[in-house]
Amino acid sequence: MILYHGSNINITEIDLGISKVGKDFGCGFYLSADKAQALELAERKTEQLGVGTPTLNTYRFDESCLQNSSLSVLEFQEYSKEWAEFVFMNRRNRTRVSSHCYDIVIGPIANDAVGYQIRRFTSGLIDMNKFLDELKYMKGVTIQYFFGTERAIKYLTKTNTLLPKRHL
Repeated sequence: MILYHGSNINITEIDLGISKVGKDFGCGFYLSADKAQALELAERKTEQLGVGTPTLNTYRFDESCLQNSSLSVLEFQEYSKEWAEFVFMNRRNRTRVSSHCYDIVIGPIANDAVGYQIRRFTSGLIDMNKFLDELKYMKGVTIQYFFGTERAIKYLTKTNTLLPKRHL
């Protein structure tokens, strides 16, 4: 399977040590099978940081590891209460120590306004059902792939790096 990581740089080596805290599935390396979404994220990140060039880093993922390895894998097929609770737990974790034991997590991406929704949920302004509904990504279900350990990223092979045509 081909997966994409949108960035403002060409990633020559995955470094889990620079991953950010408070993400949907925790500190790790995130990819998407949706090329257009990854390009959009690359452009947004470049604009936010004000440096670099929108870059699409492409990886081949050896999916056989999902069934035939000692990796710990969690997969959410769709938005669910369990998914929302998992995202909530990871978004609230402001440390680099993982909140879970999974090497790979596959599941829907949360809406960009997740921080706002967490504040509403924790203050009691919305219940779990409303929280789940508000976390759904506005562009439909888009699956993200989280690689949170060195063991997991060994199943990724960099294939190439692309720059969007308007940036060449």
